[in-house]
Amino acid sequence: MGLTLTEKILKAHLVDGEFVKGREIGIRIDQTLTQDATGTMAYLEFEAIGVPRVKTERSVAYIDHNTLQSGFENADDHRFIGSVAKKHGIYFSRPGNGICHQVHLERFGIPGKTLIGSDSHTPTGGGIGMIAIGAGGLDVAVAMGGGAYYITYPKIVKVNLTGKLSPWVAAKDVILEVLRRLSVKGGVGKVIEYCGEGVKTLTVPERATITNMGAELGATTSVFPSDEVTLEFLKAQDRAEVWTELKADEDAVYDEEVDIDLSKIVPMAACPHSPDNVKTVEEIGKLKIDQVCIGSCTNSSFMDMMKVAYILKGKTVHPDVSLAIAPGSKQVLNMIAQNGALATMIDAGARILESACGPCIGMGQSPNSKGVSLRTFNRNFEGRSGTKDGQIYLVSPEMAALSALTGYLTDPRELGEMPVFEMPRQFVINDNMVEPPAAEADMDSVEVLRGPNIKPYPETHPLVESIECPVSLKVGDNITTDHIMPAGAKILPLRSNIPAISQHCFTVCDEDFPRRAKNLGKSIIVGGVNYGQGSSREHAALAPLYLGIKAVLVKSFARIHRANLINAGILPLTFVNEADYDKISQGDDLAIENVRADIAAGKTELTVINRTKGVEIPVLCELTGRTKDIMLAGGLLDYTRESLR
Repeated sequence: MGLTLTEKILKAHLVDGEFVKGREIGIRIDQTLTQDATGTMAYLEFEAIGVPRVKTERSVAYIDHNTLQSGFENADDHRFIGSVAKKHGIYFSRPGNGICHQVHLERFGIPGKTLIGSDSHTPTGGGIGMIAIGAGGLDVAVAMGGGAYYITYPKIVKVNLTGKLSPWVAAKDVILEVLRRLSVKGGVGKVIEYCGEGVKTLTVPERATITNMGAELGATTSVFPSDEVTLEFLKAQDRAEVWTELKADEDAVYDEEVDIDLSKIVPMAACPHSPDNVKTVEEIGKLKIDQVCIGSCTNSSFMDMMKVAYILKGKTVHPDVSLAIAPGSKQVLNMIAQNGALATMIDAGARILESACGPCIGMGQSPNSKGVSLRTFNRNFEGRSGTKDGQIYLVSPEMAALSALTGYLTDPRELGEMPVFEMPRQFVINDNMVEPPAAEADMDSVEVLRGPNIKPYPETHPLVESIECPVSLKVGDNITTDHIMPAGAKILPLRSNIPAISQHCFTVCDEDFPRRAKNLGKSIIVGGVNYGQGSSREHAALAPLYLGIKAVLVKSFARIHRANLINAGILPLTFVNEADYDKISQGDDLAIENVRADIAAGKTELTVINRTKGVEIPVLCELTGRTKDIMLAGGLLDYTRESLR
């Protein structure tokens, strides 16, 4: 029986466990990346582990999230990250060099390698045939120290692509179609592997758009084969020597299969407030818009920018619309500046932003109240834009650009005949904004620079004998990490200061939660289905840890957030019977007796006693040997330090 591409790469990197579906495996990590919103904490954790120099083949620290420097905090974090990188063997991508996933695809990604990043859209690397996975910062720190990265051995879904996209239909529409079919939780515990004759019709940037938004499926990652299209992209980046042909065996067996005829896909949009709330442009109708934002790690490539410039050429942005464009990297910005496309955008009235994440994480460009904003981004969660009642639609760059001219949501097929947009034979190569680390012989002379906003990792303790505390918060289904730990220009600068940022924890749902949780001293959170979907930010676990959360009891978890809770030493529990969710109210006193002994003994079913209502509720706590030991130790940091000793 042949192997899938996913199985080939995972087996080549296996260091612990067996290839049995649903079992935990540990894989060797070749590359890591961090960004500055998660990086400061990741490097504090790496320092705490005590390994002097990274043991990966390549680790890169990017500055792309907190680039709005309205106070000292972000600049101090950047200085800290730069100095840690220089000292410990990490490459440092300076502010202005671009968005981590775009730059990594261009300059560092290698087919067949493993990559984990402290950002949920790390699967972008699957566009060139990597197994690239989003993870918590502590997982990245452990990998940099030479530790394995652990995942549940996934189911593998074959998405068989046939045909070819019609003119003005985009790769964004492909992933929106997948989301429409599978939903935001349809990829949990799975890798999405793209195969079929249709693959060769897609460029690497188009493939990367599709794998990028695989994160919105809840998938472990997504991957394309490495073929002649991949080779041409790497040649144009002067990196042909890293290419390897990689594909699934003809007789590979998949757990699920999905067939998509690219020729039948039409322009679509994800409507507020979820990436899987997908409708065709015809279904939505003539929607008046207020704002258009083009960019993010999903759609900011050179090819995206060239299509946008073509549509805008000789036109003027509608007077009722604000158009903002952020090229994804310095390379892209340089190239459109040199060939005149940037001037075309400026002439049309576009507002040019720096090569960074910007509006995608609520860092500027928030729409007006109740404003309709078309964005080429990957998420449209409520309030994520920075405007609580903003109406965010996720669309292709082609639809975004044309709609900016007309003032309403417009089908890009109205543009008529589509010219041929060809990938460049040679990209402009200039890595002068990537600082290499100090030589190993010189690392001791490098001083790590810390600002006053940088606080240590929250205090942790081994798992207690019994948990007895009230429910400080009860929430519903599809709670995102933006609900738990919001982003935005006001809050992101506090990512290196857990005591300060914890004051914003869950305030989207309940403004009194931080004060109430802190006053209680210890408490439990209860939630619904798909709890913790969205970003990989471990702050959504660290802030609750600081506020005294001992356990989170929900109907189901998103993968990365559950891992982050375990890493933080917070007990992740799920209802055996989802109907028992209704037997608990906020404020109820709960008890989990003898929890340490039960977990140490390997029990997976525990009992939660609701003392207020006088009922017993069976819950699952499914921990493997390793995650069990992490929980008993009080978290991954304590477990790793003990292991190194």
